[in-house]
Amino acid sequence: MNAPFAMSRRSFLSVSLVGGAVLTFGASLALAGEAETEGVGPVLNAFIRINADNSVVIGAKNPEIGQGVKTMLPMLIAEELDVDWEQVHIEQTLADEKKYGRQSAGGSRSTPANWLPMRQAGAAARAMLVMAAASEWVVEPASLTTGSGMVRHAASGRSATYASLAAVAAKITPPALDTVALKPDDAFKIIGTSRRGVDTPAIVRGKPLFGIDTELPGMVHAALEACPVFQGTIASFDDKAVKAVKGVIAVVPVNTGLVPKGKFDALAIVADSWWTAQQARKQLTVEWDTGTLRAYSTEAYGKQASAALEGTPQGDVLKKGDVETALSGAARTLTARYDYPFLAHATLEPQNCTGLFDDGALTLWAPSQAPGSGRRQVAEMLDIAPDAITIHMTRIGGGFGRRLMSDYMVQVAQIARAVPGKPVKMLYTRADDTRHDYYRPGGWHELTAGLDEDGRLVALKDHFVSFGADGEPVRAAEMEETEFPAQIVPNVHFGVTYLPTNLPTGWLRAPTSNAMGFVFQSFLDEAAEAAGMDLPAFVLRLLGEDRALPKVGYAYQFNTGRARKVIEEVCKVSNWEAGRPTGARGKGRGFGFYFSHAGYFAEVVDVVVSQAGDIKVEKIWVAGDVGSHVINPLNALHQVQGAAIEGLAQAMIGQKVDQVEGAIVQENFDGFPLLRIDVVPQDVAVTFVTSQFPPTGLGEPALPPVIPALANAIYAATGKRIRSLPMALPDQTA
Repeated sequence: MNAPFAMSRRSFLSVSLVGGAVLTFGASLALAGEAETEGVGPVLNAFIRINADNSVVIGAKNPEIGQGVKTMLPMLIAEELDVDWEQVHIEQTLADEKKYGRQSAGGSRSTPANWLPMRQAGAAARAMLVMAAASEWVVEPASLTTGSGMVRHAASGRSATYASLAAVAAKITPPALDTVALKPDDAFKIIGTSRRGVDTPAIVRGKPLFGIDTELPGMVHAALEACPVFQGTIASFDDKAVKAVKGVIAVVPVNTGLVPKGKFDALAIVADSWWTAQQARKQLTVEWDTGTLRAYSTEAYGKQASAALEGTPQGDVLKKGDVETALSGAARTLTARYDYPFLAHATLEPQNCTGLFDDGALTLWAPSQAPGSGRRQVAEMLDIAPDAITIHMTRIGGGFGRRLMSDYMVQVAQIARAVPGKPVKMLYTRADDTRHDYYRPGGWHELTAGLDEDGRLVALKDHFVSFGADGEPVRAAEMEETEFPAQIVPNVHFGVTYLPTNLPTGWLRAPTSNAMGFVFQSFLDEAAEAAGMDLPAFVLRLLGEDRALPKVGYAYQFNTGRARKVIEEVCKVSNWEAGRPTGARGKGRGFGFYFSHAGYFAEVVDVVVSQAGDIKVEKIWVAGDVGSHVINPLNALHQVQGAAIEGLAQAMIGQKVDQVEGAIVQENFDGFPLLRIDVVPQDVAVTFVTSQFPPTGLGEPALPPVIPALANAIYAATGKRIRSLPMALPDQTA
């Protein structure tokens, strides 16, 4: 079902959905008419091409990072086009937001942003095929039906394939998208059915799909030597020995995007092979200007954070009610500190990009989650028009937010310009990738809760210390005023203090939520214990009546009824017993709930902790609400299971990055370990709770609850609280 993948420039250009026209989501569907490319069938719109054998080529417009969007979005189109899935071939489109609309993979937004537009694109094309048949047969369009790529007229017994009608249909003025009739839910035959990922057979066979697989005629290779201290620049360098190495083509000063334009903080060695470039790199002599940047370190951050928590916050995120009065009048108060470290993304496929600069135009082959942003940044760095840049989106071997940053595209663009006419592939080593990331920022929290005589949460206070400048947080260090349960507690004060850092930061799967979920749900478990309740009951009482809470800014609106249902469901499927989990010593059960990226998820974790302090997760139960439809249940299951497993990795196995004298010291998976198969629980049981809300994304919201659920389970097993990530062995926990 997947179209063959060819990595040559010619192939990319010939198989792309060329000739398609603009899909304007809010207005109309403009068509290109009959395609002029030899051997290519009529293009009905920017996403659909009908072949002579009545097969259908559907363009997948968004980057594929393993979230299944390359299969899911075409499913929406195919459903409304009314073809059988077996008729469909899928092609990755070029990055062209003028033609395809927003193309990105981040924030679990692909589903909510495309649920209607992709269906409307398919329905509009189907309507045009029906109109073509009605015109030829001189009948009313309403008298015609469709199915399996056919138009039928029951009264006369006539039928025609889409292929036979496509040329005529492509010349019809398209209907406005908001006028096309969409299928009722009970007519779906593709949406809601499990479909294997279109790339799966190629991945299993080891066929080239990823950016790292790119091979082009005459291609050369680049290795990048970047300043180990972020924001440092090149003071001087000596490349004589490098240029003497056989096979070396050029040494190119590069701006990684972390220093002002016109300055350089990296050197690229271009050679006839990647190995040659790496070996020549060892002969390079560079003097770096790091100024005072070496003062930044993990140790210094910890001391600064401790001092900050002893004082008052620099600013406020939320002040609601009178927290101090409520705390002073509370029947019981409790305070605890939580912290978590900087994290690397550690994508299995290191950062890479291939570029060809020729006659003032640039072509990129990029595993990018945000090709539109990459195009703009490259254009600015090279001082060329964005339209002079063509971007082929390769499959991505792990993103997790790392490839929302476009530094590797900007870097290879500069290198390609320095060797015009030669395709050049830049590939980071594992050490390069680990030491030159956009890291999830660390953070520290001091929380205080006040409970009334009935154990109700009446006051909540948090002093959050993270990183920023001029009163503003760095990327991914934000705290929202809607952080649960702030909206349903009468007295709240969220204060913040920002520390300076030279580290670049970025979004990591379930940004901010992956940390905030751990902090707040673990602390709420402490509050629940103080109230004499288990955490599910405590949260359910907090939620109160079913209602939609007021929407605040750009934050997703929270619905207490949807939260209640997933909590009740996970308690049901896990056989959670009322009261605090106890069980035999060394065994424990924990709960966590979180609302993230418009998805509601509640999770239960069972653990066994040995006398030596080894933690084994036996089973995870997950209940989630992502709206009215789960488009591809098989992929949805894998997304949720993968998110839960990744959350365990962040918590359990020592994942953190350490900074010494301005630079990151970890280089590979020995210092930043990935979760191994023998640690993964054998069963991650997933239940979806459907609701009457439009579908939302699944890439992220299942991750945050598993971390506090694990921490709370360890407490149930050992009696010791986990307040710091990565988790220390229980016998080492204060």
